[in-house]
Amino acid sequence: MIFICIGITLIYVMLIMGFSLGFDRIKTFELGQMKPTTRFSLIIPFRNEEKMLPALLASIATLNYPKDYFEIIFVDDDSEDKSVHMINSILTITESTPMDFRVIENIITSHSPKKDAISLAISQAKYDWIVTTDADCVLPKYWLDSFDEFIQKQQPDFIVAPITYAKCQGFLQNFQLLDVLSLQGATIGGFGIKQPFLCNGANMAYKKELFNILNGFQGNSEIASGDDVFLLEKATEQNASKVHYLKCQDAIVYTSALSSWADLIQQRVRWAAKSSVYKNYFGRLVGLIVFSQNVLLVGLVLLFLTGVVKPQPLLYMFIIKLGVDFLLIYKAAHFFNQKSHLKHYFLSSLCYPLFGIHVVLLAVFKDFRWKDRTYKK
Repeated sequence: MIFICIGITLIYVMLIMGFSLGFDRIKTFELGQMKPTTRFSLIIPFRNEEKMLPALLASIATLNYPKDYFEIIFVDDDSEDKSVHMINSILTITESTPMDFRVIENIITSHSPKKDAISLAISQAKYDWIVTTDADCVLPKYWLDSFDEFIQKQQPDFIVAPITYAKCQGFLQNFQLLDVLSLQGATIGGFGIKQPFLCNGANMAYKKELFNILNGFQGNSEIASGDDVFLLEKATEQNASKVHYLKCQDAIVYTSALSSWADLIQQRVRWAAKSSVYKNYFGRLVGLIVFSQNVLLVGLVLLFLTGVVKPQPLLYMFIIKLGVDFLLIYKAAHFFNQKSHLKHYFLSSLCYPLFGIHVVLLAVFKDFRWKDRTYKK
């Protein structure tokens, strides 16, 4: 028993320490004063987002990038609210240079409406570089400038960029923030050790030519989510040297944390449900190691409560996990300028093992809901 505990914990520590070292290997990209040369097609799928769209549209209006160097394709996925009217009314009112945007209707051909929306938009895109984000996001002023300068300097084909939560209040939202910071830390760390396995479609860019070469989402279109990680898997397999992480504070996209535990669990179940079909063996291994460590901690708690084990092994394992996790999350919090939220770290660490196990079990045995639709496991 003791050797199993030591073995799992040692592997977990090596993994997280590897991510921490990898995090530092990805150097922060500083935005300069280069003349824009890249033209972008910005794709934003949406469904019933009238509450979140005003913030997104306001941030689009303040983008620093030349308006004649990008287009925006909104893809309406059968919205039943005033989202379409809101987009047309707000973006039509411009000061000098008209905004190049249009709203198209999604054509659902698979079990993944979002993948269908992105594929449809790419087929109509005018420019060579595709940038994707979500309707509940806020874009930084120099967002496209960051992508452009990075493209000019690094010549990538596929770019993963940072995302975090904004204006988090209360324990629930700070719990989510710390979880996302850990995911961003692992994402950047994975790139740093040359094992990219995570990304987020709310802040991602790639060449349209690459998307076509990879046959888009073919092969995983029956999985509801995963428009980001499955494409990353394909791009990495095609040419890993052309897949880069843009570690730039001017490229950070912000979104909002969820307001209920039920919504959070549904979101995390959706994220976890796609992991069973990952082709990236490193990503699957990471998930297994993290899950095993959580099961170990919860199991030790139960054994302690029933008097089977003494408290020392549990205490040692928890302190080790607390320390190694904090190192990675601290690095991410520092990069995102969110260190003030670390005061919620200890309590979040107590809750996370149970939360993580609960989400994995639901992802294995239950269906999930997304955008008012139910998806089968």
